[in-house]
Amino acid sequence: MSCLIVQSDKTLLLEIDHPDSPAARLAIAPFAELERAPEHVHTYRVTPLGLWNARAAGHDAEQVVDTLIKYSRYPVPHALLVDIAETMDRYGRLQLANHPAHGLVLRASDRAVLVEVAKSKKLSGMLGTRLDEDTIAVHPSERGRLKQALLKLGWPAEDLAGYVDGEAHPISLRQDGWELRPYQQQAADGFWAGGSGVVVLPCGAGKTLVGAAAMAHAQATTLILVTNTVAGRQWRRELLARTSLTEDEIGEYSGERKEIRPVTIATYQVMTSRRKGEYRNLELFGARDWGLVIYDEVHLLPAPVFRFTADLQSRRRLGLTATLVREDEREGDVFSLIGPKRFDAPWKEIEAQGWIAPANCTEVRVTLTDAERMDYAMAEPDERYRKCATVRTKLPVVEALIEQHKGEQILVIGGYLEQLEQLGDHLNAPIIQGSTSNKEREKLYDAFRNGEVDVLVVSKVANFSIDLPEAAVAIQVSGTFGSRQEEAQRLGRVLRPKGDGRQAHFYTVVARDTLDADFAAHRQRFLAEQGYAYRIVDADDLLGPELPQFE
Repeated sequence: MSCLIVQSDKTLLLEIDHPDSPAARLAIAPFAELERAPEHVHTYRVTPLGLWNARAAGHDAEQVVDTLIKYSRYPVPHALLVDIAETMDRYGRLQLANHPAHGLVLRASDRAVLVEVAKSKKLSGMLGTRLDEDTIAVHPSERGRLKQALLKLGWPAEDLAGYVDGEAHPISLRQDGWELRPYQQQAADGFWAGGSGVVVLPCGAGKTLVGAAAMAHAQATTLILVTNTVAGRQWRRELLARTSLTEDEIGEYSGERKEIRPVTIATYQVMTSRRKGEYRNLELFGARDWGLVIYDEVHLLPAPVFRFTADLQSRRRLGLTATLVREDEREGDVFSLIGPKRFDAPWKEIEAQGWIAPANCTEVRVTLTDAERMDYAMAEPDERYRKCATVRTKLPVVEALIEQHKGEQILVIGGYLEQLEQLGDHLNAPIIQGSTSNKEREKLYDAFRNGEVDVLVVSKVANFSIDLPEAAVAIQVSGTFGSRQEEAQRLGRVLRPKGDGRQAHFYTVVARDTLDADFAAHRQRFLAEQGYAYRIVDADDLLGPELPQFE
C-alpha cells in the first residue's frame, strides 16, 4: 500500500507513519502546500502558484504527474492530472524579452493568450504598440507591475529580459580555512542561473553566506535590505569575515546612520518610514546603480518595498527566507516581483547532513485556574487571545523548564511586554524588547553568546536574523496569533549546530481549551511540513509537587 491518497479536489493525504512518507514528502514539496498536519495524516493542496514555482524551478508536468502516480495508493483522478498539465503549461506562454529595436516586449508562443490579456482592463496603460501578431512593446517601467497583473490573470510571464550589470565593484570570498557548504553553493548557483528569485533555507543554515556568494558572482554594488539594525550589523560582521570587503566599503542606512557605500545595508523600517505622507528613504533604491538587491527575510517584505521593487526589475534580486509563507497571502507578489523559488532545502535534510541541530518540539498544555477561566470567558473577542496567552499559570511551567535545562543557554520568547517583564522579574533575567536600544541589545546578545547570561527573555524583535549559536532551548509563552512564519523563525533561534552536537529543544506553553491552543495548532503547520513532530505533555506532569508555584 502506498502512502499518498490523491483526491480530485487537489488535496493530497499523506500517511505519516508509512515507511515511504519521508520520500513522498520530499517529492511533493516543490509543488504542494501543507494545509493541515495532525498526528497521522497530513493534508497538502496543489495550487497554481505551487505548480508555477515548480515549473520555474525546472520541474515539468510529467515529473509532477509521475510523482503522484508513484506514491498514490489509488488511481489518480484523470481530471486532476489533466488540470496539473494545463496549469503548468500556462507558465511561459507569455515571455518578457528584449527586442533589438524596440527594447522590452511581451512575446507570446500562443497568439490567442496575447489577444486575451491585451484586452484586459487590468493591463490598462501597461502595454504599448503592437509590433506584430505575437509581440507587444512594453515600457520598461511597467515590467514589474505587468508581471503582477499577468499572474493574477492566470498567465504568469517568464521574464527573459535580462538584467543590467550595475556599477562594478570587486567582491570575492575569502579562502582562509572555510568554504561554502554544498547546498549553499547549489543555492547561489541556482539563483545566478535564474538571474533573480528566492532561496529558501532553514534558520541557521547560513543564508548570509549564500548572499555573499551571490555578491561574489555579481561583482557589483549591492543593496541589502534587513529586518533591523542588529541584523544589519550581523550581516556586516559576516561580510567582513567572509569576503574581501573592508569596513569603508560597507555602509549602514538605518535610523542611526545614513551611509551610502558600494555595499549598503538598510533596514525595512527606515525604508518604509514616512514624513508628511512621503516615503523619503525609498530614494535609496536609486541612489546608486545597484547591480544586486538582496532582501533578507523576504517573507516579511513590507508593501511599500514591494511597490518600489516593481521598478527594480532590471536589477538582479535575491530573496532569502526560511519560509515563503506570508500571513498576508502575498506569496504571488514575491513570485512576480522578486522572482520564483530557485532553491529550497528541506529542514530535515540539512539536519541529517549535520549542518543544523536536531530539535525536539514539545507543546506544554496548562489548565487555567477558575478565576483565569472566568476572566477569559468574559473578555471581549479582540482581547481573548491576550488574556489566555499571558495567564500567570504559565510562569511556574517556564521556571520548571529552565530548571530542567539548567546550565544550557535558554531563550524565553513572547509577544506581550507585560508578560515578559513579569518573567524577567521572576527569573532575574534580562529582557530585550522593542524599546531596548541597539547598543544594549548587542551588549546582551554578546553576553548570551559568551555564556555570561544563560537566560534571556526576548520579544518578537529577536525572531529574525539574530545569530545565537549556543542557544539550545527556546520557551515560547505567547506569539503573534497563529503566525506560521513566526513559529519557524523562533525554532530557528536554536537550530545553529552546537559545539558538542547536542539536541535543541523548542517548547510552546499553551493554555488548553482557549484560542491559545487553536493558534498554536495553526502555527505548527509549517514546521510539520518540514518533518517536525510536536509532543504534547500536560503541565501537571511536568511540574510535580516539589516545584515552586508563582503567586
